[in-house]
Amino acid sequence: MTLIKSISGIRGTIGGEPGTNLTPLDAVKFAAAYGTWLKDHVQERSPSVVIGRDARISGPMIQNLVQQTLVGLGINVIDLGLSTTPTVEIAVPLEKADGGIILTASHNPKQWNALKLLNNKGEFLDAREGAKILRLAEDESFVFSEVDELGSIIPKDGYMDIHVKEVLDLELVNVEKIKSAGFKVVIDGVNSSGGLAIPKLLDALGVSYIPLYCEPTGQFPHNPEPLKEHLGDLCAQVISEQADLGIVVDPDVDRLAFVDEKGEMFGEEYTLVACADYVLGKTPGNTVSNLSSTRALRDVTNQHGGSYTAAAVGEVNVVAAMKETQAIIGGEGNGGIIYPASHYGRDALVGIALFLMLLSERKIPVSELKSGYPAYYMSKKKIQLTTDLDVDALLEGMKEKYSNEEVSTVDGVKIDFSESWVHMRKSNTEPIVRIYTEAADQESADAIADRIIQEIKILAKLT
Repeated sequence: MTLIKSISGIRGTIGGEPGTNLTPLDAVKFAAAYGTWLKDHVQERSPSVVIGRDARISGPMIQNLVQQTLVGLGINVIDLGLSTTPTVEIAVPLEKADGGIILTASHNPKQWNALKLLNNKGEFLDAREGAKILRLAEDESFVFSEVDELGSIIPKDGYMDIHVKEVLDLELVNVEKIKSAGFKVVIDGVNSSGGLAIPKLLDALGVSYIPLYCEPTGQFPHNPEPLKEHLGDLCAQVISEQADLGIVVDPDVDRLAFVDEKGEMFGEEYTLVACADYVLGKTPGNTVSNLSSTRALRDVTNQHGGSYTAAAVGEVNVVAAMKETQAIIGGEGNGGIIYPASHYGRDALVGIALFLMLLSERKIPVSELKSGYPAYYMSKKKIQLTTDLDVDALLEGMKEKYSNEEVSTVDGVKIDFSESWVHMRKSNTEPIVRIYTEAADQESADAIADRIIQEIKILAKLT
């Protein structure tokens, strides 16, 4: 059982002992810390916070705990109920709220939940502000409001529809062109919020679809991370339905992956590549992704005459780099699309619309689209953390071992070889070390990852 405190929020498993898991006491403590931080920023009136959640089983419990804690601090809550991460991000500025909280553990299995914390722009808090909240939680120096100064809870329905309209209104989205393409798709909503939001979008775009796992029960039918090994049912149904493509999202709808008409993965890394290809073809500019993302985005950006930047892993880091370089699109290779013309947050609905626009213009099958991009292959492996494992020392050792290569320590250790790379870093969302590699073929990518893991294990025995 685990409790992780990072720039990605407060994330943990439900149940167990306080302080080591996301128990009701921990949910209250971190909600109180966020509320206290918010009141320090908004001193002349009662602050307001937008809250939404994904469909996981623990969602209603955690939402009630968080909302009532904020009410006890004199904070007004705008309750979106069942929602998506990008929907909450869009709602914060529209409601002129002072912050937002999304209750979701993203791609983690059902025993996990989390508090993702937003500022008044609907963007994730940076590391500095996040550290302040962690200190407040540690000190537990909370002052709750007296009875006449309690906050209120205001239910707000319909924000998914507002979100869909915002996507339709984007300059680069032509609804009639998508309608005329006559697409047929299969949707895997992993029995969470995507099962509601994506059909709304596709209905508005005139796209025919077959729902798969679109009941928001929170009973995930497979591991909710949208990776090839978890999506056998989707791949099979795309073939059986003779669909043009399959669409899958994670439980909070900020990650997006596609399946081609042959039932093969388009590759979550190439979600951003394709969307960027479309956007850059219309509005040339710069792009950003994180250090663990494919080189293909760099190549496509260069083809369009733009400049590519690699940021540290984490949405807040990518957004900061995008603002610094005035990037017109960016995101993360896990299928996260950040399109500033909409908002500075990963948004699967925006990604779906941009991808369908690209297909409607190219008039080619999804498999042919993929074959036109630079061919890179990734291996994504992990090492489970134990209490006796000194990750910082191990990464330092790997940096020294490969000191003759091009090494970056912006986020963990990334080693760039001439034809491949490896990125080793401690996860922000799970108690693991991630080992990502990329090479010209899958066999080489897997071999590099396996070699690096063995080298780390040998180093661990020596330290």
